[in-house]
Amino acid sequence: MHMRVHTGEKPFICGECGNRFAHQGNLKKHIRVHTGEKPFICGECGKRFAKQGNLKDHMRVHTGEKPFMCGECGKKCTTQTDLKKHIRVHTGEKPFVCDCGKRFNQIWHLKRHTTVHTGEKPFSCGECGKRFTTQGDHRKHMRVHTGERPYICGECGKRFAQQGNLKYHMTVHTGEKHFICGECGKKCTTQTDLKKHIRVHTGEKPFASGDCEKGFTTQRNLKKHMGTVKNLAVDRVLNKLSLFN
Repeated sequence: MHMRVHTGEKPFICGECGNRFAHQGNLKKHIRVHTGEKPFICGECGKRFAKQGNLKDHMRVHTGEKPFMCGECGKKCTTQTDLKKHIRVHTGEKPFVCDCGKRFNQIWHLKRHTTVHTGEKPFSCGECGKRFTTQGDHRKHMRVHTGERPYICGECGKRFAQQGNLKYHMTVHTGEKHFICGECGKKCTTQTDLKKHIRVHTGEKPFASGDCEKGFTTQRNLKKHMGTVKNLAVDRVLNKLSLFN
């Protein structure tokens, strides 16, 4: 059997797909791809696997063991496959290529990107029917319906549905202002605040009053204006009534 390593002989052939193997044991393992057989069961959670090696890798989810370490940064990984994926961060290798030429270091990054071209949104919300490109985006959206807020501020205890919202909130405590105006150099806490500020330079007023068509740079200013208009209207009515008394 060992000599087949040198001769390249692969006498065991899969009757389903024609794939060839040097050892009968490897053919038996391969056959499970076609039969769907998963004889190896996790004693912790009941998940089943076609290969014993896959079960061993999975068990580390429960034990927390991470035996594979990155030689560059010391990061520990659960499986050798995860380590190989991580190494690409350091090497810059991007083996997964889209038809448009864009390259990615992870296959799931490529899959997510291809939806830009196909427009496919396979993940649908069971509550409102809204569709999403990725399962991650779908999970985030579901928090709108469940009210779940898993991200907690360590400073004040405020909770958030999205990690990005927590990051923005943290700048309230740290005073960080990463977003800088290219026109005047003003620093803003969030990208949203920077967008609002930019309107000072562009003159853009996207919020218009339905009563007088006056435009405003922010929704807050529009609401303030609408309150003023409402108060003036009430005053006019009261003045008219006073004339009849």
